[in-house]
Amino acid sequence: MIYELDGDVLRSGAQVIAHGVSPNDDFHQGLALQLREGMPEMYKDFRHHCKTMHPKPGGLMAWKLGEGRVLVHLFTQEPAYDHGSKPGRATISHVNHALHALRALIVKEQISSVALPKLACGVGGLDWQDVQPLIAKQLGDLDIPVYVYVNYHKNEKAQEPK
Repeated sequence: MIYELDGDVLRSGAQVIAHGVSPNDDFHQGLALQLREGMPEMYKDFRHHCKTMHPKPGGLMAWKLGEGRVLVHLFTQEPAYDHGSKPGRATISHVNHALHALRALIVKEQISSVALPKLACGVGGLDWQDVQPLIAKQLGDLDIPVYVYVNYHKNEKAQEPK
């Protein structure tokens, strides 16, 4: 079941928190910047993963937060080709493939809940009316709560239905 909420996705109690980035992203803007500042080890592991695995748009990288929780980087944008360069734009195709990969991870790992922002609608440049149906298509029939944070309110914990 998909629930649209207002609040700060980083305050979610979901087992998985997912967000959109580009391969080789420097995490200089938006939610990614908050993650980089709050979890420098995660960012270091992300950079190492990108340098060694050369991920492509449409995939994902999972990073364990501890206590059974996971942060999932969804590769929704074209890569930033050089360190310090800006990432490319997101595409509907990349978002769809990344959500498909997220769905597979949820099923394989028996994830109990997932939270995500309006994927690729900030820095990625996509329109929410185009992305929302993809989330519904890929995650809507799962038998777990899917929390989509549609309006950001810093440090505000939303009431997440069970």
